[in-house]
Amino acid sequence: MVHQGDEMMAWADLHTHSAASDGQYSPSDLVRKAQTAGVEVLALTDHDTLSGTEEALCAGKACGIRVVRGIELGASEHRYMHILGLGMSDGGKALPALCDRLQRSRNERKYRMITFLHEKGIDLSLEDVERLAGGRVVARPHFAQVMVQQGYVSCVREAFDRYLDTEEYQKIERFKASAEVCIQAIRADGGKAVLAHPYQLEWDTEKLDRALKTLKTAGLDGLECWYPRHTRQMTEEFLALARKYELFVSAGSDFHGERIKPDIRLQPWNVNVDWLD
Repeated sequence: MVHQGDEMMAWADLHTHSAASDGQYSPSDLVRKAQTAGVEVLALTDHDTLSGTEEALCAGKACGIRVVRGIELGASEHRYMHILGLGMSDGGKALPALCDRLQRSRNERKYRMITFLHEKGIDLSLEDVERLAGGRVVARPHFAQVMVQQGYVSCVREAFDRYLDTEEYQKIERFKASAEVCIQAIRADGGKAVLAHPYQLEWDTEKLDRALKTLKTAGLDGLECWYPRHTRQMTEEFLALARKYELFVSAGSDFHGERIKPDIRLQPWNVNVDWLD
């Protein structure tokens, strides 16, 4: 990490997942892989849980990497609107309470998912999916991986494209809080709220501009401008919107592991990290 003018610049990856939610690697293995990839500041942003945080923090101290407490929350306004929480303090109450409700909904959803897949001719055993999840909350990638193992699809992406990320699937989706509720919980626990991978919303610049104006009013702090699937033009547009609404610029790979997202690797970007303090 180096100072550049008044800014603290570092090679950071602020959007990653571990086996505490739907990633491939344990939090400590993820941190070690990040060190090998040249990451200096790593945020663990598992879906709807902070359970891997302490393990990652300990591994970060051992490796000499700064690990940031993080989380990723799906918002109810759009199936691809995700809010990252970064830099929460230890001992917060708002996010654990929200996560408890979200995880109960995830646990209820797994029964609807197994029924949905059976109706599609995918004869999975819920026990096999739960065994793969290793006692953690069952998520869609766990179903997808078992579908690959049993030969129903050739890869995790195919499982999502054909079954687990379709309009029909949305009818059985779980409870999601509004973006404003997600932002409020993150900020109540001392974190910064960031809109993740805005390209997934598939909105034109004007529509995204209006949404960011609303989210900024709700307390949004940052925008994930640097992301593996953002084109150069997208990145430039997102950076311009971040400047317009005085949002912090975030960067993340959304790494889950090669088995889950084979085309996504841990990727450090040289960004200002002062705002995470």
